[in-house]
Amino acid sequence: YHEAESIVQTCCLKTHAYGGHFTLSLKNSVGLVPLKGYTYMNELHSSPYQRQMIAEINTAYSPDLVVMDGVEAFVDGGPDRGTRVEAGVMLAGTDRVAMDVVGVAILRLLGTTPEVSRGSIFEQDQIARAAELGLGVSSAKEIQLVTGDAESETFAVKVRDILARD
Repeated sequence: YHEAESIVQTCCLKTHAYGGHFTLSLKNSVGLVPLKGYTYMNELHSSPYQRQMIAEINTAYSPDLVVMDGVEAFVDGGPDRGTRVEAGVMLAGTDRVAMDVVGVAILRLLGTTPEVSRGSIFEQDQIARAAELGLGVSSAKEIQLVTGDAESETFAVKVRDILARD
């Protein structure tokens, strides 16, 4: 990824049952962690700071575009099984933090786990740490949702309402 001309990150809209709470753009970057040599994954999964560490992994690179597949979403369980909901959304953006904030808002709209539903979206450990590190937006007011049709705009209004409460 250091030598790539451009990086397009693809991720899905889903919760994560193993401590991350949700696996969107920031959590997707855990795939960059080497699996051979030092046992990084054991350290990550056993740490009480797992969600903050997920954000810190993202300091290693900056994608040029993030595409999130939310046609179907896991609203509980995850990463590979759980309750599936047809969300019918595709998101694209250049800010990983904004993508995760909007993803969490959509999960809340769909009815998700207590961990993902609790508190301010910007108080979610992954998002709070990523914003602190300057990896993206630090306020919902900085997020702009752009749609291409009336149906998408109707959905975006619901997401904006959730973001406005944050």
